[in-house]
Formats: sequence, structure tokens, C-alpha cells
Amino acid sequence: MSEKKRPLIILTGPTAVGKTELSIKLAKAVNGEIISADSIQVYKYMDIGSAKVTKEEMDGVKHYLIDVLDPTDEFNIYVFKKMATEAMEEIYAKGKVPIIAGGTGFYIQSILYDIEFAEEEGDRTYRHQLEEKASLEGVSVIHKLLEEVDPKSASQIHENNLKRVIRALEYYHETGQPISEHNEEQRQKISPYNFRYYVLNMDREKLYERINLRVDIMIENGLLDEVKKLKDMGYSDELVSMQGIGYKEIRQYIDGKCIYEEAVETLKKNTRNFAKRQLTWFRREEDVTWLNHENFGNDKDKILDFILTDIKQVDII
Repeated sequence: MSEKKRPLIILTGPTAVGKTELSIKLAKAVNGEIISADSIQVYKYMDIGSAKVTKEEMDGVKHYLIDVLDPTDEFNIYVFKKMATEAMEEIYAKGKVPIIAGGTGFYIQSILYDIEFAEEEGDRTYRHQLEEKASLEGVSVIHKLLEEVDPKSASQIHENNLKRVIRALEYYHETGQPISEHNEEQRQKISPYNFRYYVLNMDREKLYERINLRVDIMIENGLLDEVKKLKDMGYSDELVSMQGIGYKEIRQYIDGKCIYEEAVETLKKNTRNFAKRQLTWFRREEDVTWLNHENFGNDKDKILDFILTDIKQVDII
């Protein structure tokens, strides 16, 4: 019995697909607690633009990695893995089941396969050189450098995600190995968990309609005031947190770089493109079970019933 792998449930999918509601119902059904795999909901004061789960929505289910960092704090794959692993140990100690819910596939992968990342704490000269070059010549120049040494990573990392582009270049600079090769090697590892990995999805056109509606609701709920408040609090648009979708577009309007209607339309487009990239990532993953709304008559309770039956068959609960 001591060799039995510990249980883990993952519920992910593109933004606006309905993960939050389903994950809470699932947690209640399996005596679970939820760990957020979201790169923005972890920050305080960033509620509307991140579609952060509210206390009311949590309905008594404990959530981890929500509203715990200041927007100036560093939050990356290393920090996530450390915090999520600690949260899992706390959940296991209670005799409960951890449920990782959120749309950041790279974060999920780090936990699922216990991927090791070589984070150097030494010389930062090369990083600073790249950051300076980006500020002077633009992010596309840095992205082209990555294309030259690691085209696979370049195809997977958007040029605006400067932090990850630079990290990939740093890794190559430090080791001579493309980080995409390193990550692929790590992905061959066998998961230490008895897990089920669910990807919630729906018809693309319907998903895009939901995304557009979600942005409209964010605007109605005061996204503009939220971003203004963050600016007034002194949070620079250079921060990684402020580069999150929903914040950078509205900040462009506040700073007079575009008109309001353009900012909203750009936000919708960027969110749709983000969902597309998320789906591309999940399609590359192995060991996933796709849950398409249409296959269940768009009935969330039927999806939940399917999950509960499935995890019982593999002795997760």
C-alpha cells in the first residue's frame, strides 16, 4: 500500500470554457481542494481582468494560489511549482484530493511529471543584455534570436512573452542545449501520481462568443477602473503581472496610445488568440481526456457524472 501513487485530478481547457464552475462541483463531489494554475489570478488587486473566482463562487471549497502575491512579485514556473507542491502536501495531509484547475499548460505539466528546471541564480549579465536590447530594438528582435537557436521554442512562445523568450535564450546560452529539447526529455518522465487529466472544450465559434461576452461583462463590471487603480497604486506596465491579457490592452487606452473601442476589440482578439494557443498546447499533451460540451448535450452535470465514473474506475476516489 505504501507504493500506491497519490491521486491527482487536472481540469483544464481554454479560457472562458467553464472550468471554474465545474472544478468546484468536482471538488465537492470528491472531497477535493483546488490549486489554481493561472498566472494572473495569483495576484492581489487583479480581479476583474483575470476573471478571478470569487469567495461566493468558491462555495466553501478551499482554493490555493489565488490572491496571494503582490503584482510586483515574481511568479514564474519555478515559483508556481514550489507553491503548488506545498499546497498539494497540505491537501494530502487532510486526506483530500488535489485538483489543479486553470489554463496554463506549462504549469500543469511541471507538476504532473515533476519536471526539473535548472534555474541559475548566478550571473545575470546576459539576461540584462537581452532586456536592454529588447527595450531599444523591440521584442521581435529578441524573438528572432530564439528562432535561430531554438525554432521549436520560438514557435511555441509568443514574441510578446519576453520573459519566457529570454529564459529560453538564457538556457541555451548557459547549456548549449535548446530548452525545447530539455523540456521534451523531461516530458518522457513517468508521472509520480495516479492522475486523470481532463481538457474541457467546446465548439470554437461558441467559445469565441463566450470570450467576447466575458470581455463585455468585464467592462461592465469595472475593468477600466481596476486598471486605473493599479496604475494609481504605482504598478508599472513593465511588470510581468501588468502584461496579462486584459490589463495591457486597457493600459494602452489609459496611456493614450489607442482609442477605447480599439482597446476593447484588441482585448477580445488577444483573448481569442490565447484560447487558440491553449488548445494547441493541450492537443500536444499525452494522457488527456477531452470533454467536449457538445458530446454531453452541453449539460455540465453530465460532464461531471462522466468524470466521477471515470476516476472511480482508476481508483482515484
